[in-house]
Amino acid sequence: MVDPLRDPDDPELLDPYRARELATLVEAARLASGAVRYGKVGRVGCAHVVVNRDNPLPQGNHACALDGSSAEVAGTLMRLEQTFADVGRAEAVVYASPTTVAEIEGIADDAGWYAVEEALVVVRRDPVSADGVSSDAVSSDGVRPAVDDDLPDMAALLADDLGAEPGRLARHLGQRMDDPRYVFVVVDDGERIAGFASGFAERRVGLVEHVVVRPARRRRGTGSAVVRGAVAALGDLGALLVAAHVAEGGAGERFAEACGFDAGYPVTAYARRVDELLD
Repeated sequence: MVDPLRDPDDPELLDPYRARELATLVEAARLASGAVRYGKVGRVGCAHVVVNRDNPLPQGNHACALDGSSAEVAGTLMRLEQTFADVGRAEAVVYASPTTVAEIEGIADDAGWYAVEEALVVVRRDPVSADGVSSDAVSSDGVRPAVDDDLPDMAALLADDLGAEPGRLARHLGQRMDDPRYVFVVVDDGERIAGFASGFAERRVGLVEHVVVRPARRRRGTGSAVVRGAVAALGDLGALLVAAHVAEGGAGERFAEACGFDAGYPVTAYARRVDELLD
C-alpha cells in the first residue's frame, strides 16, 4: 500500500513516482465503483475504461491511464469516441492523472478533445484512527447510516447539485446501497435529511464520492460530520487510505483540508462531444 505522505520537497503534491503509484490504486477503485451494478471495466487501446449504461454520472463512463506512444494515445482517443457513443453517452470523458502520458494536452488538442476540469485528488491515511474515530462515530453528531427511505431525499439533493433527473438518480443510489462495498451516511433534519455522503471501498482504498448538504444547513458542520462518518465507515470496510476528487483551489480544497485530507496529485478531465456518432 502506498503511504500517501506529501513529498518533503513539495508541500503541495506527492513526488511523481509516489503520485503515479497512488493514482493507479485510486483509479482502479474509481473504475470498480463506476461499474456497479451493470457496467464493465476493460481496455480500449492503451486506456483503462469503464462503461455503464445504467450509471447517469460521468464516473460511470470514463477512461483513464492512457499510457503509450503519442500515436497509440491519439488512436485510443479516436476509439474512445465510438466506445462511449455505443453506450449512449453524448460525451466521451478521459481523466488524465500521473498514470497518463505527460504529452496528453497536446495530443488531446490535436484530436479535438478539450480540457474541461482541473481537479485535485486529496488523500487521507489511516481513516479509522486519524481523529480517534471508530465505527461508533457513524451514529454520533446526528450522523447515521442511510436507509432505503432516505433515497428520495438523497436523490433530490444530488439532482439539485448535478442538474440530473431525480428518479434515475434514486435508482442509481439504490443499486449502490445494495452493494456491500458502498457506504452512505446522512444527517437528519426533522422530516428530511440535511445532507449525506457516499463512499466506496475496493482493495483497501476508500473513495468519498459525494458530499451534498442542503443549502440552509451549510457552514454549520453538517458537511464535515457526514465526511467523518463516511471515512469511519470506509475504515470499517478495510480501507487504509481514503481519497476524493475536489476542484483545484477554492472552497472544495479548503474543506477537504479541514476534514484531514492532504493534496495528492492533479487530474485534468478532457471531454469530446460524440453526439453525431449516436445511433
